[in-house]
Amino acid sequence: MEPGINQRIAARVRELRGLHGLSLEALAEASGVSRSMISLIERGESSPTAVVLERLATGLGVSLATLFEARAAPAHPVARRADQVEWRDPESGYLRRNVSPGGFPSPIQIVEVVFPAAARVAYETAARPGITHQQIWILEGMIRVMLGDEVFELRAGDCLAMVLDRPITYHNPTSRPARYCVVIVGPRPV
Repeated sequence: MEPGINQRIAARVRELRGLHGLSLEALAEASGVSRSMISLIERGESSPTAVVLERLATGLGVSLATLFEARAAPAHPVARRADQVEWRDPESGYLRRNVSPGGFPSPIQIVEVVFPAAARVAYETAARPGITHQQIWILEGMIRVMLGDEVFELRAGDCLAMVLDRPITYHNPTSRPARYCVVIVGPRPV
């Protein structure tokens, strides 16, 4: 894992907040994350959870994957494995890797996730700016996805397509890790 991932997230949140002309208070209001927590994150003094980062991403009008991209990343069509950012959620232990080239002007983002046995992550955010489509392709294991009131049990080879317009929960009810690919199409900053 990149040693400065919290600093990368800090720089990216500050950069995006500046691009949108948002004060700490305005981002706190838009995201439901406290001003003090945003300040800690922007200084790289916090290891925020996936749930907190998702709230910030929604408040900034970007996908969660966008928060892991390098600040002002040079546009290049190839993302070498050694340069792909990995991050582990301190709460659930899930490991995510941004596969897509950062900074490349594409509406598509690809993320690989290794989801531990018995892990659960619940994103309560419902309304997101613009329309964000997401597909989850299970490579190994099994996960349960709750999208609003709908429940989907997905096993290796299954693919779920959805619009991110409702709360979503990921749960691995098994005793083995699951690995899956997430493909996101939606608004991205310039």
